[in-house]
Amino acid sequence: MRLVIARCSVDYAGRLTAHLPSAPRLILVKADGSVSIHADDRAYKPLNWMSPPCTLKEGTGEEEGVWTVINKAGEKLIITMEEVLHDSSHELGVDPGLIKDGVEAHLQELLADRIETLGDGYTLIRREYPTAIGPVDILCRDAEGKTVAVEIKRRGEIDGVEQLTRYLELLNRDPHLAPVRGVFAAQEIKPQARVLATDRGIGCQVLDYDAMRGIEDDKLRLF
Repeated sequence: MRLVIARCSVDYAGRLTAHLPSAPRLILVKADGSVSIHADDRAYKPLNWMSPPCTLKEGTGEEEGVWTVINKAGEKLIITMEEVLHDSSHELGVDPGLIKDGVEAHLQELLADRIETLGDGYTLIRREYPTAIGPVDILCRDAEGKTVAVEIKRRGEIDGVEQLTRYLELLNRDPHLAPVRGVFAAQEIKPQARVLATDRGIGCQVLDYDAMRGIEDDKLRLF
Protein backbone atom coordinates (compact mmCIF):
# COMPACT_ATOMS: atom_id res chain seq x y z
CA MET A 1 0.00 0.00 0.00
CA ARG A 2 1.23 3.47 -0.89
CA LEU A 3 0.35 6.38 1.39
CA VAL A 4 0.69 9.90 0.02
CA ILE A 5 -0.20 13.03 1.97
CA ALA A 6 -0.27 16.02 -0.35
CA ARG A 7 -1.85 19.36 -1.00
CA CYS A 8 -3.78 18.63 -4.15
CA SER A 9 -6.90 19.24 -6.21
CA VAL A 10 -8.95 16.42 -7.72
CA ASP A 11 -11.15 16.26 -10.81
CA TYR A 12 -13.41 13.37 -11.76
CA ALA A 13 -14.63 12.96 -15.34
CA GLY A 14 -17.08 10.18 -16.11
CA ARG A 15 -20.81 9.66 -15.83
CA LEU A 16 -20.75 12.88 -13.80
CA THR A 17 -18.11 15.53 -13.19
CA ALA A 18 -16.83 16.56 -9.78
CA HIS A 19 -14.10 18.85 -8.47
CA LEU A 20 -12.28 18.94 -5.14
CA PRO A 21 -10.45 22.26 -4.64
CA SER A 22 -6.91 22.43 -3.33
CA ALA A 23 -6.44 21.10 0.23
CA PRO A 24 -4.21 18.67 2.16
CA ARG A 25 -5.46 15.11 1.61
CA LEU A 26 -4.47 11.48 2.06
CA ILE A 27 -4.18 9.39 -1.11
CA LEU A 28 -4.27 5.60 -0.79
CA VAL A 29 -2.99 3.42 -3.63
CA LYS A 30 -3.70 -0.23 -2.85
CA ALA A 31 -2.18 -3.39 -4.29
CA ASP A 32 -5.47 -4.19 -6.05
CA GLY A 33 -5.02 -1.01 -8.11
CA SER A 34 -7.68 1.07 -6.35
CA VAL A 35 -7.02 4.74 -5.61
CA SER A 36 -8.95 6.71 -2.99
CA ILE A 37 -8.78 10.29 -1.74
CA HIS A 38 -9.44 10.99 1.95
CA ALA A 39 -9.93 14.06 4.13
CA ASP A 40 -9.37 14.19 7.89
CA ASP A 41 -13.03 13.48 8.63
CA ARG A 42 -15.89 11.27 7.34
CA ALA A 43 -14.46 8.21 9.13
CA TYR A 44 -13.39 5.68 6.48
CA LYS A 45 -15.46 7.05 3.57
CA PRO A 46 -13.29 8.59 0.80
CA LEU A 47 -14.03 11.92 -0.88
CA ASN A 48 -13.50 10.29 -4.24
CA TRP A 49 -12.12 6.98 -5.48
CA MET A 50 -11.55 4.69 -8.43
CA SER A 51 -12.22 1.00 -7.96
CA PRO A 52 -10.19 -1.70 -9.73
CA PRO A 53 -9.47 -2.60 -12.42
CA CYS A 54 -7.86 0.74 -13.22
CA THR A 55 -4.47 2.16 -14.18
CA LEU A 56 -2.46 4.95 -12.56
CA LYS A 57 -0.18 7.13 -14.66
CA GLU A 58 2.12 9.65 -12.97
CA GLY A 59 2.90 12.54 -15.27
CA THR A 60 6.41 13.57 -16.27
CA GLY A 61 7.88 16.71 -17.77
CA GLU A 62 5.24 19.40 -18.11
CA GLU A 63 2.72 16.96 -16.61
CA GLU A 64 4.87 16.20 -13.54
CA GLY A 65 2.78 16.12 -10.39
CA VAL A 66 -0.39 15.15 -12.25
CA TRP A 67 -1.75 11.67 -11.58
CA THR A 68 -4.33 10.26 -13.97
CA VAL A 69 -6.33 7.21 -12.91
CA ILE A 70 -8.45 5.55 -15.62
CA ASN A 71 -10.84 2.61 -15.22
CA LYS A 72 -12.02 0.17 -17.90
CA ALA A 73 -15.07 2.37 -18.58
CA GLY A 74 -12.80 5.29 -19.51
CA GLU A 75 -13.68 7.34 -16.43
CA LYS A 76 -10.82 9.50 -15.16
CA LEU A 77 -9.69 10.66 -11.73
CA ILE A 78 -7.12 13.45 -12.17
CA ILE A 79 -5.07 14.38 -9.10
CA THR A 80 -2.99 17.53 -9.37
CA MET A 81 -0.24 17.64 -6.73
CA GLU A 82 0.89 21.01 -5.46
CA GLU A 83 3.03 19.86 -2.53
CA VAL A 84 3.84 16.32 -1.39
CA LEU A 85 4.17 16.15 2.38
CA HIS A 86 4.64 12.41 2.76
CA ASP A 87 5.10 9.44 0.39
CA SER A 88 5.70 5.91 1.64
CA SER A 89 4.95 2.34 0.57
CA HIS A 90 4.25 -0.63 2.83
CA GLU A 91 3.84 -4.35 2.11
CA LEU A 92 0.84 -5.56 4.11
CA GLY A 93 0.72 -9.12 2.77
CA VAL A 94 -2.39 -11.24 2.38
CA ASP A 95 -5.18 -10.22 4.75
CA PRO A 96 -6.90 -13.12 6.57
CA GLY A 97 -10.27 -11.37 6.15
CA LEU A 98 -13.01 -10.51 8.58
CA ILE A 99 -13.96 -13.30 10.95
CA LYS A 100 -17.63 -13.02 11.81
CA ASP A 101 -18.86 -13.87 15.27
CA GLY A 102 -20.71 -17.14 15.75
CA VAL A 103 -24.17 -15.61 15.42
CA GLU A 104 -23.43 -13.79 12.14
CA ALA A 105 -21.78 -16.86 10.63
CA HIS A 106 -24.72 -19.04 11.67
CA LEU A 107 -27.24 -16.48 10.36
CA GLN A 108 -25.50 -16.60 6.99
CA GLU A 109 -25.60 -20.40 6.97
CA LEU A 110 -29.26 -20.50 8.00
CA LEU A 111 -30.35 -17.87 5.49
CA ALA A 112 -28.48 -19.59 2.66
CA ASP A 113 -30.21 -22.85 3.59
CA ARG A 114 -33.60 -21.10 3.92
CA ILE A 115 -33.22 -18.53 1.16
CA GLU A 116 -37.00 -18.44 0.74
CA THR A 117 -37.01 -16.37 3.95
CA LEU A 118 -36.30 -13.41 1.65
CA GLY A 119 -39.34 -14.17 -0.50
CA ASP A 120 -41.02 -16.83 -2.61
CA GLY A 121 -39.03 -17.95 -5.63
CA TYR A 122 -35.59 -16.92 -4.33
CA THR A 123 -32.70 -19.21 -5.29
CA LEU A 124 -29.15 -19.25 -3.94
CA ILE A 125 -26.18 -18.52 -6.22
CA ARG A 126 -23.55 -18.94 -3.50
CA ARG A 127 -22.39 -17.85 -0.06
CA GLU A 128 -19.28 -15.69 0.34
CA TYR A 129 -19.38 -14.52 -3.29
CA PRO A 130 -15.86 -13.14 -3.97
CA THR A 131 -15.24 -9.56 -5.11
CA ALA A 132 -12.11 -7.41 -5.31
CA ILE A 133 -13.04 -5.71 -2.02
CA GLY A 134 -14.16 -8.76 -0.05
CA PRO A 135 -16.82 -11.48 -0.14
CA VAL A 136 -20.54 -10.73 -0.35
CA ASP A 137 -22.33 -12.75 2.35
CA ILE A 138 -24.98 -14.17 0.02
CA LEU A 139 -25.63 -13.76 -3.69
CA CYS A 140 -28.99 -15.02 -4.90
CA ARG A 141 -31.74 -14.49 -7.48
CA ASP A 142 -35.30 -13.37 -6.84
CA ALA A 143 -38.45 -14.82 -8.39
CA GLU A 144 -37.87 -12.71 -11.53
CA GLY A 145 -34.33 -14.02 -11.93
CA LYS A 146 -32.68 -10.75 -10.93
CA THR A 147 -29.50 -10.78 -8.86
CA VAL A 148 -29.69 -9.86 -5.17
CA ALA A 149 -26.70 -9.23 -2.87
CA VAL A 150 -27.34 -9.78 0.84
CA GLU A 151 -25.22 -8.34 3.64
CA ILE A 152 -25.85 -9.99 7.03
CA LYS A 153 -25.18 -8.42 10.41
CA ARG A 154 -26.17 -9.29 13.95
CA ARG A 155 -26.90 -5.61 14.55
CA GLY A 156 -27.56 -3.53 11.46
CA GLU A 157 -25.93 -0.10 11.57
CA ILE A 158 -24.91 2.54 9.03
CA ASP A 159 -21.47 1.03 8.37
CA GLY A 160 -23.14 -2.19 7.21
CA VAL A 161 -25.23 -0.25 4.69
CA GLU A 162 -22.08 1.52 3.46
CA GLN A 163 -20.36 -1.84 3.07
CA LEU A 164 -23.24 -3.23 1.01
CA THR A 165 -23.30 -0.04 -1.10
CA ARG A 166 -19.67 -0.61 -2.08
CA TYR A 167 -20.40 -4.23 -3.02
CA LEU A 168 -23.36 -3.17 -5.15
CA GLU A 169 -21.33 -0.55 -6.99
CA LEU A 170 -18.77 -3.21 -7.91
CA LEU A 171 -21.25 -6.00 -8.73
CA ASN A 172 -23.30 -3.76 -11.00
CA ARG A 173 -20.26 -3.35 -13.24
CA ASP A 174 -20.46 -7.05 -14.11
CA PRO A 175 -22.80 -7.43 -17.12
CA HIS A 176 -23.43 -11.07 -16.18
CA LEU A 177 -24.93 -10.01 -12.84
CA ALA A 178 -26.36 -6.51 -13.40
CA PRO A 179 -28.75 -5.18 -12.39
CA VAL A 180 -27.98 -6.15 -8.80
CA ARG A 181 -30.07 -4.87 -5.89
CA GLY A 182 -29.23 -5.16 -2.22
CA VAL A 183 -30.86 -6.53 0.91
CA PHE A 184 -29.53 -5.55 4.34
CA ALA A 185 -30.40 -8.37 6.76
CA ALA A 186 -29.90 -8.30 10.52
CA GLN A 187 -31.46 -9.35 13.80
CA GLU A 188 -31.91 -5.67 14.60
CA ILE A 189 -31.70 -2.73 12.19
CA LYS A 190 -31.05 0.71 13.64
CA PRO A 191 -33.43 3.48 12.45
CA GLN A 192 -30.60 5.51 10.90
CA ALA A 193 -29.39 2.45 8.97
CA ARG A 194 -32.91 1.76 7.70
CA VAL A 195 -33.29 5.37 6.50
CA LEU A 196 -29.94 5.25 4.68
CA ALA A 197 -30.73 1.86 3.13
CA THR A 198 -34.12 3.06 1.92
CA ASP A 199 -32.57 6.20 0.45
CA ARG A 200 -30.15 4.04 -1.55
CA GLY A 201 -32.80 1.61 -2.75
CA ILE A 202 -31.61 -1.20 -0.48
CA GLY A 203 -34.20 -3.46 1.11
CA CYS A 204 -34.16 -4.33 4.81
CA GLN A 205 -34.91 -7.75 6.30
CA VAL A 206 -35.12 -8.40 10.04
CA LEU A 207 -33.99 -11.95 10.84
CA ASP A 208 -35.41 -13.90 13.78
CA TYR A 209 -32.45 -16.06 14.77
CA ASP A 210 -34.39 -18.30 17.13
CA ALA A 211 -37.22 -18.82 14.65
CA MET A 212 -34.78 -19.63 11.86
CA ARG A 213 -33.04 -22.18 14.04
CA GLY A 214 -36.39 -23.67 15.00
CA ILE A 215 -37.76 -24.08 11.47
CA GLU A 216 -38.51 -27.73 10.93
CA ASP A 217 -36.19 -29.30 8.40
CA ASP A 218 -38.16 -30.05 5.24
CA LYS A 219 -35.33 -31.84 3.49
CA LEU A 220 -35.73 -35.46 2.45
CA ARG A 221 -35.72 -37.96 5.30
CA LEU A 222 -35.67 -41.75 5.49
CA PHE A 223 -38.88 -41.76 7.58
